[in-house]
Amino acid sequence: MTDTPTIPDAHLDRAALTAASRQAMPLARGLFESIRAATFDGTGVSRPPYSEQEQRVCDLLREAALGLGLQTSVDAFGNLYMTLPGRDRDAPGWITGSHVDSVPSGGNFDGLAGVVAGLAAIATLQAARIPPRVDLTVMGVRAEEASAWYAGAHSGHFGSRAALGLLPPAELDAAVNTRTGTTMRAAMQAAGFRPDQVIPGRGSLDIARYRGWLELHIEQGPVLEGAGLPVGVVTAIRGAARARSCRCTGAYTHSGAVPHEFRSDAVLATVELVSVLEAQAEAVRGAGGDLTYTVGKLFTDAQLHSITKVPGQVDFCLEFRSQDRTVLDRMIDGARREAARIEAARRVRFELGSFSPQNPATMDAGFRAALVRGAADLDIRSMEIASGAGHDAQDFVHAGLPAAMIFVRNANGSHNANEAMDYDDFEAGMRLLAWMMAH
Repeated sequence: MTDTPTIPDAHLDRAALTAASRQAMPLARGLFESIRAATFDGTGVSRPPYSEQEQRVCDLLREAALGLGLQTSVDAFGNLYMTLPGRDRDAPGWITGSHVDSVPSGGNFDGLAGVVAGLAAIATLQAARIPPRVDLTVMGVRAEEASAWYAGAHSGHFGSRAALGLLPPAELDAAVNTRTGTTMRAAMQAAGFRPDQVIPGRGSLDIARYRGWLELHIEQGPVLEGAGLPVGVVTAIRGAARARSCRCTGAYTHSGAVPHEFRSDAVLATVELVSVLEAQAEAVRGAGGDLTYTVGKLFTDAQLHSITKVPGQVDFCLEFRSQDRTVLDRMIDGARREAARIEAARRVRFELGSFSPQNPATMDAGFRAALVRGAADLDIRSMEIASGAGHDAQDFVHAGLPAAMIFVRNANGSHNANEAMDYDDFEAGMRLLAWMMAH
Protein backbone atom coordinates (compact mmCIF):
# COMPACT_ATOMS: atom_id res chain seq x y z
CA MET A 1 0.00 0.00 0.00
CA THR A 2 1.27 3.47 -0.86
CA ASP A 3 1.07 6.47 1.44
CA THR A 4 -1.84 8.55 0.15
CA PRO A 5 -3.87 11.49 1.37
CA THR A 6 -6.89 10.55 3.44
CA ILE A 7 -10.18 10.96 1.60
CA PRO A 8 -12.52 12.81 3.98
CA ASP A 9 -16.19 11.96 4.33
CA ALA A 10 -18.34 13.61 1.69
CA HIS A 11 -20.78 16.33 2.61
CA LEU A 12 -22.48 16.36 -0.76
CA ASP A 13 -26.19 16.46 -1.34
CA ARG A 14 -26.83 13.05 -2.93
CA ALA A 15 -29.98 14.16 -4.71
CA ALA A 16 -28.31 17.29 -6.07
CA LEU A 17 -25.32 15.36 -7.33
CA THR A 18 -27.56 12.79 -9.00
CA ALA A 19 -29.61 15.51 -10.68
CA ALA A 20 -26.45 17.24 -11.91
CA SER A 21 -25.02 13.94 -13.15
CA ARG A 22 -28.12 13.28 -15.20
CA GLN A 23 -27.94 16.83 -16.51
CA ALA A 24 -24.43 16.05 -17.84
CA MET A 25 -25.52 12.94 -19.74
CA PRO A 26 -26.50 14.72 -22.99
CA LEU A 27 -22.88 15.91 -23.23
CA ALA A 28 -21.66 12.34 -22.75
CA ARG A 29 -24.12 10.85 -25.22
CA GLY A 30 -23.29 13.49 -27.80
CA LEU A 31 -19.57 12.75 -27.53
CA PHE A 32 -20.08 9.00 -27.83
CA GLU A 33 -22.28 9.44 -30.88
CA SER A 34 -20.15 12.01 -32.71
CA ILE A 35 -16.93 10.06 -32.10
CA ARG A 36 -18.50 6.81 -33.24
CA ALA A 37 -19.70 8.48 -36.42
CA ALA A 38 -16.24 9.91 -37.08
CA THR A 39 -14.41 6.59 -36.60
CA PHE A 40 -16.89 3.92 -37.75
CA ASP A 41 -15.30 1.55 -40.27
CA GLY A 42 -18.43 -0.27 -41.45
CA THR A 43 -18.26 -2.93 -38.75
CA GLY A 44 -17.05 -1.26 -35.59
CA VAL A 45 -14.81 1.67 -34.74
CA SER A 46 -11.16 1.77 -35.82
CA ARG A 47 -8.90 4.36 -34.25
CA PRO A 48 -5.29 3.30 -34.94
CA PRO A 49 -2.51 4.91 -32.87
CA TYR A 50 -1.42 8.26 -34.33
CA SER A 51 -3.93 8.04 -37.16
CA GLU A 52 -6.30 10.68 -38.51
CA GLN A 53 -9.14 8.87 -36.74
CA GLU A 54 -7.40 9.00 -33.36
CA GLN A 55 -6.65 12.69 -33.90
CA ARG A 56 -10.29 13.33 -34.75
CA VAL A 57 -11.28 11.87 -31.37
CA CYS A 58 -8.88 14.28 -29.64
CA ASP A 59 -10.25 17.22 -31.62
CA LEU A 60 -13.85 16.43 -30.63
CA LEU A 61 -12.89 15.97 -26.97
CA ARG A 62 -10.94 19.23 -26.94
CA GLU A 63 -13.89 21.06 -28.50
CA ALA A 64 -16.15 19.76 -25.71
CA ALA A 65 -13.59 20.71 -23.07
CA LEU A 66 -13.36 24.27 -24.36
CA GLY A 67 -17.14 24.42 -24.17
CA LEU A 68 -16.87 23.64 -20.47
CA GLY A 69 -14.28 26.38 -19.99
CA LEU A 70 -11.36 24.01 -19.45
CA GLN A 71 -7.73 24.77 -20.20
CA THR A 72 -6.30 22.41 -22.83
CA SER A 73 -2.81 21.37 -23.89
CA VAL A 74 -1.04 18.60 -25.82
CA ASP A 75 2.32 17.07 -24.91
CA ALA A 76 5.16 15.99 -27.19
CA PHE A 77 3.55 12.56 -27.64
CA GLY A 78 0.06 13.76 -28.56
CA ASN A 79 -1.60 13.14 -25.20
CA LEU A 80 -4.42 15.61 -24.56
CA TYR A 81 -4.88 17.37 -21.20
CA MET A 82 -8.08 19.24 -20.24
CA THR A 83 -8.00 21.02 -16.88
CA LEU A 84 -10.53 22.76 -14.64
CA PRO A 85 -8.54 24.96 -12.23
CA GLY A 86 -9.21 24.40 -8.54
CA ARG A 87 -9.31 26.84 -5.64
CA ASP A 88 -5.85 25.79 -4.50
CA ARG A 89 -3.72 25.50 -7.61
CA ASP A 90 -0.60 24.64 -5.63
CA ALA A 91 -2.12 21.53 -4.06
CA PRO A 92 -1.81 18.19 -5.89
CA GLY A 93 -4.82 17.70 -8.16
CA TRP A 94 -6.70 14.73 -9.55
CA ILE A 95 -5.93 13.37 -13.01
CA THR A 96 -8.44 11.10 -14.71
CA GLY A 97 -8.99 9.67 -18.17
CA SER A 98 -8.14 6.73 -20.41
CA HIS A 99 -7.12 6.01 -24.00
CA VAL A 100 -8.62 7.42 -27.19
CA ASP A 101 -7.49 4.74 -29.68
CA SER A 102 -9.21 1.39 -30.31
CA VAL A 103 -8.55 -2.10 -31.59
CA PRO A 104 -9.46 -2.78 -35.25
CA SER A 105 -13.25 -2.82 -35.70
CA GLY A 106 -13.69 -2.53 -31.95
CA GLY A 107 -16.34 -1.12 -29.67
CA ASN A 108 -16.96 2.55 -29.05
CA PHE A 109 -16.68 2.48 -25.25
CA ASP A 110 -13.31 0.79 -24.62
CA GLY A 111 -11.04 3.60 -23.42
CA LEU A 112 -13.27 6.39 -24.65
CA ALA A 113 -15.73 5.93 -21.76
CA GLY A 114 -13.03 6.98 -19.30
CA VAL A 115 -12.24 10.24 -21.10
CA VAL A 116 -15.89 11.11 -21.66
CA ALA A 117 -16.60 10.27 -18.00
CA GLY A 118 -13.92 12.72 -16.89
CA LEU A 119 -15.47 15.55 -18.89
CA ALA A 120 -18.99 14.61 -17.81
CA ALA A 121 -17.89 14.44 -14.15
CA ILE A 122 -16.53 17.98 -14.41
CA ALA A 123 -19.79 19.08 -16.06
CA THR A 124 -21.62 17.40 -13.16
CA LEU A 125 -19.67 19.34 -10.54
CA GLN A 126 -20.25 22.55 -12.47
CA ALA A 127 -23.99 21.90 -12.69
CA ALA A 128 -24.08 21.08 -8.96
CA ARG A 129 -22.13 24.30 -8.25
CA ILE A 130 -19.38 22.42 -6.45
CA PRO A 131 -16.13 24.34 -7.07
CA PRO A 132 -13.18 21.94 -7.02
CA ARG A 133 -10.69 22.37 -4.23
CA VAL A 134 -7.79 21.27 -6.49
CA ASP A 135 -7.15 21.13 -10.22
CA LEU A 136 -9.10 18.46 -12.08
CA THR A 137 -7.36 17.21 -15.24
CA VAL A 138 -8.82 14.87 -17.85
CA MET A 139 -6.24 13.07 -20.01
CA GLY A 140 -6.86 11.53 -23.42
CA VAL A 141 -4.07 8.98 -23.83
CA ARG A 142 -2.66 8.00 -27.22
CA ALA A 143 -1.64 4.56 -28.49
CA GLU A 144 -2.70 2.36 -25.57
CA GLU A 145 -3.98 -0.33 -27.96
CA ALA A 146 -0.74 -0.47 -29.93
CA SER A 147 -0.48 -4.24 -29.46
CA ALA A 148 -3.56 -4.68 -31.64
CA TRP A 149 -1.91 -2.86 -34.54
CA TYR A 150 1.86 -3.22 -34.06
CA ALA A 151 3.93 -6.40 -33.94
CA GLY A 152 7.43 -6.62 -32.51
CA ALA A 153 9.08 -6.47 -29.10
CA HIS A 154 7.06 -3.83 -27.29
CA SER A 155 4.62 -3.57 -24.39
CA GLY A 156 1.98 -1.23 -25.86
CA HIS A 157 0.71 1.76 -23.88
CA PHE A 158 2.99 4.15 -25.77
CA GLY A 159 1.21 7.38 -24.82
CA SER A 160 1.05 6.87 -21.07
CA ARG A 161 4.51 5.33 -20.75
CA ALA A 162 6.09 8.12 -22.81
CA ALA A 163 4.34 10.76 -20.68
CA LEU A 164 5.56 9.07 -17.48
CA GLY A 165 9.15 8.53 -18.68
CA LEU A 166 8.71 4.74 -18.69
CA LEU A 167 9.03 4.07 -22.43
CA PRO A 168 12.33 2.63 -23.75
CA PRO A 169 13.05 4.50 -27.02
CA ALA A 170 14.03 1.23 -28.76
CA GLU A 171 10.38 0.13 -28.63
CA LEU A 172 9.48 2.94 -31.05
CA ASP A 173 11.54 1.17 -33.70
CA ALA A 174 10.73 -2.39 -32.64
CA ALA A 175 6.97 -1.79 -32.98
CA VAL A 176 5.96 -2.27 -36.64
CA ASN A 177 2.43 -1.78 -37.99
CA THR A 178 1.26 -5.14 -39.36
CA ARG A 179 -0.80 -3.42 -42.06
CA THR A 180 1.53 -0.68 -43.29
CA GLY A 181 5.01 -1.74 -42.17
CA THR A 182 5.43 1.66 -40.48
CA THR A 183 7.29 1.87 -37.19
CA MET A 184 5.72 3.57 -34.19
CA ARG A 185 8.47 6.18 -34.33
CA ALA A 186 7.53 7.06 -37.92
CA ALA A 187 3.82 7.11 -37.12
CA MET A 188 4.29 9.42 -34.14
CA GLN A 189 6.48 11.74 -36.17
CA ALA A 190 4.12 11.76 -39.17
CA ALA A 191 1.30 12.78 -36.83
CA GLY A 192 3.29 15.86 -35.85
CA PHE A 193 4.67 14.73 -32.50
CA ARG A 194 8.16 14.23 -31.04
CA PRO A 195 9.46 10.66 -30.68
CA ASP A 196 12.91 12.19 -30.05
CA GLN A 197 11.52 13.40 -26.71
CA VAL A 198 10.96 9.82 -25.49
CA ILE A 199 13.60 9.75 -22.78
CA PRO A 200 13.54 7.27 -19.89
CA GLY A 201 13.04 9.08 -16.60
CA ARG A 202 12.02 12.33 -18.30
CA GLY A 203 8.33 12.25 -19.12
CA SER A 204 6.00 15.14 -19.89
CA LEU A 205 3.95 14.48 -16.73
CA ASP A 206 5.17 15.64 -13.33
CA ILE A 207 3.42 13.16 -11.04
CA ALA A 208 4.24 15.35 -8.03
CA ARG A 209 1.51 17.67 -9.28
CA TYR A 210 -1.15 15.00 -8.82
CA ARG A 211 -2.83 13.34 -5.88
CA GLY A 212 -3.72 10.26 -7.87
CA TRP A 213 -4.91 8.79 -11.16
CA LEU A 214 -8.59 7.85 -11.46
CA GLU A 215 -9.77 5.79 -14.43
CA LEU A 216 -13.29 4.76 -15.35
CA HIS A 217 -13.39 1.88 -17.82
CA ILE A 218 -15.92 -0.61 -19.09
CA GLU A 219 -15.41 -4.07 -17.66
CA GLN A 220 -14.12 -6.24 -20.47
CA GLY A 221 -15.37 -9.50 -18.98
CA PRO A 222 -18.69 -10.89 -17.71
CA VAL A 223 -18.33 -10.57 -13.92
CA LEU A 224 -20.49 -7.49 -13.28
CA GLU A 225 -23.04 -8.68 -15.83
CA GLY A 226 -23.24 -12.04 -14.08
CA ALA A 227 -23.56 -10.40 -10.67
CA GLY A 228 -26.24 -8.00 -11.87
CA LEU A 229 -24.26 -4.97 -10.66
CA PRO A 230 -23.67 -1.70 -12.56
CA VAL A 231 -20.30 -0.73 -11.05
CA GLY A 232 -17.10 -2.37 -9.82
CA VAL A 233 -14.21 -1.00 -7.77
CA VAL A 234 -10.97 -2.50 -9.09
CA THR A 235 -8.58 -4.18 -6.67
CA ALA A 236 -5.63 -4.76 -9.01
CA ILE A 237 -4.65 -5.08 -12.66
CA ARG A 238 -3.18 -8.43 -13.59
CA GLY A 239 0.37 -8.42 -14.85
CA ALA A 240 1.13 -10.23 -18.10
CA ALA A 241 3.89 -12.33 -19.59
CA ARG A 242 3.62 -12.64 -23.37
CA ALA A 243 5.73 -14.53 -25.87
CA ARG A 244 4.44 -12.94 -29.07
CA SER A 245 6.27 -14.86 -31.80
CA CYS A 246 6.84 -18.49 -30.78
CA ARG A 247 7.79 -21.11 -33.34
CA CYS A 248 8.18 -24.87 -33.37
CA THR A 249 10.32 -26.21 -36.22
CA GLY A 250 10.23 -29.86 -37.23
CA ALA A 251 10.53 -31.43 -40.67
CA TYR A 252 8.10 -31.69 -43.57
CA THR A 253 7.84 -35.36 -44.57
CA HIS A 254 5.34 -37.73 -46.20
CA SER A 255 2.32 -38.45 -44.03
CA GLY A 256 2.06 -42.08 -45.13
CA ALA A 257 5.63 -43.12 -45.81
CA VAL A 258 7.35 -41.95 -42.59
CA PRO A 259 6.70 -43.92 -39.37
CA HIS A 260 5.98 -41.91 -36.22
CA GLU A 261 9.25 -42.79 -34.54
CA PHE A 262 11.11 -41.02 -37.36
CA ARG A 263 8.94 -37.91 -37.54
CA SER A 264 9.63 -34.38 -36.32
CA ASP A 265 5.97 -33.31 -36.13
CA ALA A 266 5.70 -29.64 -35.23
CA VAL A 267 1.93 -29.74 -34.67
CA LEU A 268 1.96 -32.63 -32.21
CA ALA A 269 4.92 -31.11 -30.36
CA THR A 270 3.17 -27.74 -30.07
CA VAL A 271 -0.10 -29.33 -28.99
CA GLU A 272 1.75 -31.20 -26.26
CA LEU A 273 3.38 -28.01 -25.02
CA VAL A 274 0.19 -25.97 -24.87
CA SER A 275 -1.65 -28.88 -23.23
CA VAL A 276 0.99 -29.34 -20.53
CA LEU A 277 0.92 -25.61 -19.80
CA GLU A 278 -2.87 -25.74 -19.47
CA ALA A 279 -2.51 -28.50 -16.88
CA GLN A 280 0.00 -26.36 -14.98
CA ALA A 281 -2.36 -23.37 -15.13
CA GLU A 282 -5.23 -25.49 -13.79
CA ALA A 283 -3.00 -26.58 -10.91
CA VAL A 284 -2.23 -22.96 -10.04
CA ARG A 285 -5.92 -22.04 -10.02
CA GLY A 286 -6.79 -25.18 -8.11
CA ALA A 287 -4.39 -24.13 -5.37
CA GLY A 288 -6.11 -20.74 -5.10
CA GLY A 289 -3.71 -18.81 -7.35
CA ASP A 290 -4.75 -16.14 -9.83
CA LEU A 291 -3.91 -17.00 -13.44
CA THR A 292 -5.27 -16.88 -16.97
CA TYR A 293 -3.53 -18.68 -19.83
CA THR A 294 -4.18 -18.11 -23.53
CA VAL A 295 -2.80 -19.35 -26.84
CA GLY A 296 -4.16 -16.54 -29.01
CA LYS A 297 -2.48 -17.60 -32.26
CA LEU A 298 -1.58 -21.08 -33.54
CA PHE A 299 -1.11 -21.78 -37.25
CA THR A 300 0.84 -23.65 -39.91
CA ASP A 301 2.20 -22.13 -43.11
CA ALA A 302 -0.62 -22.04 -45.67
CA GLN A 303 1.91 -22.08 -48.52
CA LEU A 304 3.52 -25.32 -47.35
CA HIS A 305 1.06 -27.32 -45.28
CA SER A 306 -0.95 -30.17 -46.83
CA ILE A 307 -3.15 -33.06 -45.78
CA THR A 308 -0.42 -35.41 -47.05
CA LYS A 309 2.47 -33.77 -45.17
CA VAL A 310 3.77 -34.14 -41.66
CA PRO A 311 3.82 -30.46 -40.60
CA GLY A 312 7.29 -28.98 -40.28
CA GLN A 313 6.49 -25.61 -38.71
CA VAL A 314 3.96 -24.12 -36.30
CA ASP A 315 3.81 -20.47 -35.21
CA PHE A 316 1.98 -19.50 -32.04
CA CYS A 317 1.94 -17.16 -29.07
CA LEU A 318 1.65 -17.64 -25.31
CA GLU A 319 0.14 -15.32 -22.73
CA PHE A 320 -0.07 -15.61 -18.94
CA ARG A 321 -1.79 -13.05 -16.70
CA SER A 322 -1.83 -12.91 -12.91
CA GLN A 323 -2.00 -10.51 -9.98
CA ASP A 324 1.07 -12.35 -8.62
CA ARG A 325 4.43 -11.80 -10.35
CA THR A 326 5.81 -15.04 -8.86
CA VAL A 327 3.06 -16.97 -10.65
CA LEU A 328 4.08 -15.36 -13.95
CA ASP A 329 7.72 -16.22 -13.39
CA ARG A 330 6.82 -19.80 -12.54
CA MET A 331 4.80 -20.20 -15.74
CA ILE A 332 7.62 -18.72 -17.86
CA ASP A 333 10.08 -21.16 -16.32
CA GLY A 334 7.62 -24.01 -16.89
CA ALA A 335 7.17 -23.11 -20.55
CA ARG A 336 10.91 -23.14 -21.20
CA ARG A 337 11.45 -26.33 -19.24
CA GLU A 338 8.64 -28.22 -20.99
CA ALA A 339 9.72 -26.94 -24.40
CA ALA A 340 13.21 -28.35 -23.84
CA ARG A 341 11.79 -31.70 -22.75
CA ILE A 342 9.48 -31.96 -25.77
CA GLU A 343 12.26 -30.93 -28.14
CA ALA A 344 14.32 -33.96 -27.11
CA ALA A 345 11.38 -36.36 -27.14
CA ARG A 346 9.87 -35.25 -30.47
CA ARG A 347 12.98 -34.17 -32.44
CA VAL A 348 11.83 -30.56 -32.91
CA ARG A 349 13.13 -27.12 -31.99
CA PHE A 350 11.17 -24.46 -30.07
CA GLU A 351 11.90 -20.74 -30.29
CA LEU A 352 9.84 -19.05 -27.59
CA GLY A 353 11.69 -15.74 -27.61
CA SER A 354 11.21 -13.10 -24.93
CA PHE A 355 8.18 -13.12 -22.62
CA SER A 356 8.45 -9.36 -21.84
CA PRO A 357 6.68 -9.63 -18.45
CA GLN A 358 4.60 -6.71 -17.19
CA ASN A 359 4.25 -6.38 -13.42
CA PRO A 360 0.82 -6.45 -11.77
CA ALA A 361 -0.49 -3.12 -10.49
CA THR A 362 -2.33 -2.94 -7.17
CA MET A 363 -4.84 -0.13 -6.79
CA ASP A 364 -4.39 2.16 -3.79
CA ALA A 365 -6.19 0.73 -0.75
CA GLY A 366 -7.26 4.14 0.55
CA PHE A 367 -8.75 5.18 -2.77
CA ARG A 368 -10.50 1.82 -3.09
CA ALA A 369 -12.07 2.20 0.34
CA ALA A 370 -13.22 5.71 -0.53
CA LEU A 371 -14.87 4.52 -3.75
CA VAL A 372 -16.64 1.69 -1.92
CA ARG A 373 -17.90 4.20 0.64
CA GLY A 374 -18.88 6.63 -2.09
CA ALA A 375 -20.87 4.00 -3.96
CA ALA A 376 -22.79 3.24 -0.76
CA ASP A 377 -23.34 6.94 -0.09
CA LEU A 378 -24.71 7.41 -3.60
CA ASP A 379 -26.84 4.26 -3.39
CA ILE A 380 -24.91 2.64 -6.27
CA ARG A 381 -24.72 -1.14 -6.08
CA SER A 382 -21.13 -2.26 -6.54
CA MET A 383 -18.53 -4.93 -5.84
CA GLU A 384 -14.75 -5.14 -5.70
CA ILE A 385 -13.26 -6.83 -8.74
CA ALA A 386 -9.86 -7.63 -10.27
CA SER A 387 -9.02 -6.41 -13.78
CA GLY A 388 -7.79 -9.09 -16.14
CA ALA A 389 -7.11 -6.55 -18.88
CA GLY A 390 -4.30 -4.01 -18.87
CA HIS A 391 -5.04 -0.29 -18.54
CA ASP A 392 -3.20 3.02 -18.47
CA ALA A 393 -3.72 2.98 -14.68
CA GLN A 394 -1.01 0.34 -14.35
CA ASP A 395 1.57 2.68 -15.87
CA PHE A 396 0.75 5.39 -13.33
CA VAL A 397 1.12 2.86 -10.51
CA HIS A 398 4.48 1.72 -11.89
CA ALA A 399 5.56 5.37 -12.08
CA GLY A 400 4.76 5.81 -8.38
CA LEU A 401 1.40 7.61 -8.52
CA PRO A 402 -1.47 6.05 -6.51
CA ALA A 403 -4.37 4.98 -8.71
CA ALA A 404 -7.93 3.73 -8.58
CA MET A 405 -10.32 2.36 -11.18
CA ILE A 406 -14.08 2.23 -11.58
CA PHE A 407 -15.51 -0.51 -13.80
CA VAL A 408 -18.86 -0.08 -15.55
CA ARG A 409 -20.90 -3.14 -16.49
CA ASN A 410 -20.67 -3.98 -20.18
CA ALA A 411 -22.43 -6.85 -21.94
CA ASN A 412 -20.95 -8.80 -24.87
CA GLY A 413 -17.31 -8.40 -23.82
CA SER A 414 -14.91 -5.96 -25.38
CA HIS A 415 -12.43 -5.62 -28.26
CA ASN A 416 -15.40 -6.25 -30.54
CA ALA A 417 -18.05 -4.08 -32.15
CA ASN A 418 -20.82 -5.38 -29.89
CA GLU A 419 -19.89 -3.70 -26.62
CA ALA A 420 -23.12 -2.94 -24.79
CA MET A 421 -22.57 -0.48 -21.96
CA ASP A 422 -25.88 0.84 -20.66
CA TYR A 423 -25.98 4.64 -20.28
CA ASP A 424 -27.65 4.33 -16.86
CA ASP A 425 -24.71 2.23 -15.69
CA PHE A 426 -22.29 4.77 -17.18
CA GLU A 427 -24.09 7.58 -15.37
CA ALA A 428 -23.73 5.71 -12.07
CA GLY A 429 -19.99 5.16 -12.58
CA MET A 430 -19.48 8.73 -13.77
CA ARG A 431 -21.38 10.06 -10.73
CA LEU A 432 -19.08 8.05 -8.45
CA LEU A 433 -16.08 9.52 -10.28
CA ALA A 434 -17.47 13.04 -9.76
CA TRP A 435 -18.02 12.27 -6.04
CA MET A 436 -14.37 11.20 -5.71
CA MET A 437 -13.06 14.25 -7.60
CA ALA A 438 -15.09 16.57 -5.36
CA HIS A 439 -13.02 15.58 -2.33
